[in-house]
Amino acid sequence: MRVLGVDFGGKRIGLAVGDTEHGIPAPRPAIEATGTLAKDADNLIAKLAEEQGEAVVLGIPIGEQGENEKMGRIVRMLRDRLVEKGARVELVDEAFTSVQAESSLREQDWTAATRRKHRDSEAACLILERYFDGAQA
Repeated sequence: MRVLGVDFGGKRIGLAVGDTEHGIPAPRPAIEATGTLAKDADNLIAKLAEEQGEAVVLGIPIGEQGENEKMGRIVRMLRDRLVEKGARVELVDEAFTSVQAESSLREQDWTAATRRKHRDSEAACLILERYFDGAQA
């Protein structure tokens, strides 16, 4: 099954695709968040169709406090919007994926601007890897 991995953020939405048969994610260019969940859901549905995906794997912060607790509620609302539009959605704990992605990109000696451009989609790849490993939230 082909899936679209999503690292949802307030400014950018990281994307990756992969299939459950091979378990290898591939990053896609991040898209700008619109500030409206309905529009972001529409954009993700369009990306899912473009990638011929069958499900969305959405990263969600689990067991964290403060700002991340708020983000967890937002991600659940996004999930509900995607489901209303007919998408199959799986939730995966995204804890520390952005930190891991940043660390991996630093090892490649990329500039800060280049890392910033790729970090969200690299985090989406890590979310898909967790999904492929069976770590659903």
